[in-house]
Amino acid sequence: MAKKRRLLAHHAAKPAGNHVDAQAETLATLIEYGPGEHDLRETCFTSLAQGQGFQPSHGTLWLNIHGLGNHALLQEVARRFKLHPLTLEDILNTGQRSKVETFEHYLYIVAKLARFDDASGCVLTEQISIVLGRGWVLTFQEHPSGTFGEVRDQLRKGAGQVRRLGADYLVYALLDKLVDRYFGVLEALGERVETLEDVVLESPKPEVLTHIHALRREMLYLRRALWPMREVLNALQRDDADFFLSETQIYLRDVYDHAVHLIEAQEMLRDMIGSLTDFYMSNQGNRLNREMRMLTVIATIFMPLTFIAGVYGMNFEYMPELKWHYGYATVLALMATLGLGMGLFFWRRRWL
Repeated sequence: MAKKRRLLAHHAAKPAGNHVDAQAETLATLIEYGPGEHDLRETCFTSLAQGQGFQPSHGTLWLNIHGLGNHALLQEVARRFKLHPLTLEDILNTGQRSKVETFEHYLYIVAKLARFDDASGCVLTEQISIVLGRGWVLTFQEHPSGTFGEVRDQLRKGAGQVRRLGADYLVYALLDKLVDRYFGVLEALGERVETLEDVVLESPKPEVLTHIHALRREMLYLRRALWPMREVLNALQRDDADFFLSETQIYLRDVYDHAVHLIEAQEMLRDMIGSLTDFYMSNQGNRLNREMRMLTVIATIFMPLTFIAGVYGMNFEYMPELKWHYGYATVLALMATLGLGMGLFFWRRRWL
């Protein structure tokens, strides 16, 4: 019941998500690594002065920035890595659709990080910008989310192939974590659908339809995030062999398969919500039919009784039964017999 009460809570509006918070602190985390066990260096800085004297010393560099309010720092990063002004503009404009853009010496990827907010019942997304160069990767996040924490741990421990295969494999690992987050969102939405099914079966109140439509809206919002992500992964494994080695292409196909699986699961949930709407309307129609049938039966039972009462309510002087000693009792008995007999008939026909 607690889950149902949470489900019937107010659905808050989504934030616009296309304006940079100028007050948000910008934190840059830089990790350099190579294939060797000790080929790792990690540095954090929040100001332009801290990063100006940095000189890379290992084969692969990953600079992760969360918080996009420090424009001076972002412009310095764009200058040092020779990013096109349009790329920087897209990084700052966080309402971009997921896409891939190829430049002369780097690849620019826009992806969406999704999460489900249980309090509002909304699917929230955040733009993740990834820039892949030859031997370096830049990632830009609006807020710290912890999504890439496992990748950092693998780099620190030297676990897996991320240290050996270089920058293109790192981008695959990041995209894999982003896609995996959608499974949790779909699981949360699936639980909402199951809860709504129980609510429709037990107490299909009018406000339930509002929540069904709200859930359908979240499904559409999730679909608009998933389909472009699939296009991005398809483009990466098909057209960008210059930046992704053949060994990494195999892993990209695996992430693409995950995205296809997510889309199929999302479509299945959307169909279930559509069926839930049909079931709710059918349930309401059946309930109305039962009530109308009950009222019709009651009206039908009283029709002959009203007729008898109307006959003996006529103001004629000469009516045979008016002078009977037991006339009143006989008429009441006749009316009761008719009423009970019709009620029994309707009950046997399962109309009552």
